[in-house]
Amino acid sequence: MKIEEFTDIRYEVEEDNHAVITIDRPERMNSFRGRTVDELISAFKYAWADRRVAAVIFTAAGERAFCTGGDVKERAETGGYGETEWGTFEIERLHRIIRDIPKPVIAAVNGIAIGGGHVLHVLCDLTVAAENATFAQAGPRVGSFDAGFGSAYLARVVGEKRARQIWFLLDRYDAVTAERWGLVNEVVPQEQLVEKAREWARKIGSYSPTAIKFLKHSFNADSDHMSGISHLAFDGLAHYATSEEGMEGARAFAEKRPPDFSKYR
Repeated sequence: MKIEEFTDIRYEVEEDNHAVITIDRPERMNSFRGRTVDELISAFKYAWADRRVAAVIFTAAGERAFCTGGDVKERAETGGYGETEWGTFEIERLHRIIRDIPKPVIAAVNGIAIGGGHVLHVLCDLTVAAENATFAQAGPRVGSFDAGFGSAYLARVVGEKRARQIWFLLDRYDAVTAERWGLVNEVVPQEQLVEKAREWARKIGSYSPTAIKFLKHSFNADSDHMSGISHLAFDGLAHYATSEEGMEGARAFAEKRPPDFSKYR
């Protein structure tokens, strides 16, 4: 997909040798549909291939939301996430490319990071958060789950007890709590967010790209076995999300009512 064809995201390479990928769907709280995911994959490929790019900043438009995960409204209306370039919803492929690109990915979380959006920032190498950012999971409430990197790798980041707390209770956590738990690296005022990410990217860009590449691969090697868990989980999710139980969560979200899962227990 060509950059000029992007409708859901923005991609640019800035002078200081880093790329900025911005989800640009603020009217949908920067949630992603199939096309959004396709465009994000393409953007990360451009950044991977571009020898000018030493690091990638991953952020979103506006100040309300970084990403609220899959577009649950569209899923409730259509039963899926819309048309895609390859005919399949490639969110698992996006997860892999964030990990596999041999350049650090810096998440600049400008607001709510919930559900699949929470998973995206967890997968990034570094996270800087605005003071108004909030973090949460939502899967069991809306008929979804992430039993791959979004849960198993999260436990590596914040520890088993915290990861289970995030997934089982579905509470929201402010940026200060997220930093205390090790979920983010630093919290800054909203107006300093992108500049802080640029500062980190410029610093990375001054170092040996080969050393950085091997370090990223080394960090990933210890948890890459989770990819197999991810394959299994996403195959299961494809069946569950279209089941009556899964769709109850999506319908309840779209209708702004509490879901009723009692008959599936």
